[in-house]
Amino acid sequence: MASKLPTRLATPGKIHQHGQFTAAPTANPLSWRRILSPEPLLSLSTSFPSGKYNVNHLVKCSARATAEATGAMNLGPGTPVRPTSILVVGATGTLGRQIVRRALDEGYDVRCLVRPRPAPADFLRDWGATVVNADLSKPETIPATMVGVHTIIDCATGRPEEPIKTVDWEGKVALIQCAKAMGIQKYVFYSIHNCDKHPEVPLMEIKYCTEKFLNDSGLNHVIIRLCGFMQGLIGQYAVPILEDKSVWGTDAPTRIAYMDTQDIARLTLIALRNEKINGKLLTFAGPRAWTTQEVITLCERLAGQDANVTTVPVSVLRFTRQLTRFFEWTSDVADRLAFSEVLTSDVVFSVPMNETYNLLGVEQKDMVTLEKYLQDYFTNILKKLKDLKAQSKQSDFYI
Repeated sequence: MASKLPTRLATPGKIHQHGQFTAAPTANPLSWRRILSPEPLLSLSTSFPSGKYNVNHLVKCSARATAEATGAMNLGPGTPVRPTSILVVGATGTLGRQIVRRALDEGYDVRCLVRPRPAPADFLRDWGATVVNADLSKPETIPATMVGVHTIIDCATGRPEEPIKTVDWEGKVALIQCAKAMGIQKYVFYSIHNCDKHPEVPLMEIKYCTEKFLNDSGLNHVIIRLCGFMQGLIGQYAVPILEDKSVWGTDAPTRIAYMDTQDIARLTLIALRNEKINGKLLTFAGPRAWTTQEVITLCERLAGQDANVTTVPVSVLRFTRQLTRFFEWTSDVADRLAFSEVLTSDVVFSVPMNETYNLLGVEQKDMVTLEKYLQDYFTNILKKLKDLKAQSKQSDFYI
């Protein structure tokens, strides 16, 4: 039984003067298909409390364009595209906004692809970027955003309330297809460390499959796998501790080498200018890998107060994931719990960075450590809280 996802554009097409886009017949277009099969290439296995129920998926990622299809794309001569012209996809996110800020500071002409939203992304315009609206789940909105663009930096990811495959798979397939058809000259894709080792986790399987799709597409590209963001620890641990709220942790010894997104942005743009890195797979990791308990202890010390820690055993996470698999309306919750389960397993999300530092011409001492990042945060926030408290006392006095 075969089940094909309609994730292809009505392209490849012809590019005229890098500005006009016309559709052409899809001879062997970039494609992906997921086939239910008893003999999987990549398998997704879900174990239930009573017995075993296996759902096997064969995943094929294919983006090989035939000479005939490639010949259908008139990529030149056209209007020259400046190497400094960049399209950042997912520009309002934690990493995307740092990419935008760094690229602008380094003199790039930055265009930001964002979804139409009630509250416009004015801060991007204030920084000096151009904002264009498109939605990866609507492929027809994408081509116009790429006119005059040399490089795409893809930071996009789906929102928590969305099915994982909507943006992270179907949207990315459409984006890569469109980049190929529009003659984009370089594509940077962010993936997850060890995604190739966890096909049972939908998000990681999708990331790995997208890597393969991009490799097969013929686009000049760089793939960067990430371990974790320092910024994510603020809402997860720092703020709850300051507000005397519960901090959620697990009993697993997982170690993650968190990295400051500003460092990720800086290294990305260095990699972008290094022709030796074209087609390579890089992994970025922070200076040290931390367990959850070590992060909580560090936050407690810097905040000057104890955390109210609620520990969730990994066995509970695993059972909850299995339980939610029984109900169609909780399938996406189960997918995200699968990712959480990997993050709370006995693994280390880190890699040695010496070779990468040498390749990029940077030194480890220039990387922000987690101690320094959290110390700066707590110093600033505690000073602000102290000032607010002083102002409040002054107001009480005058009243």
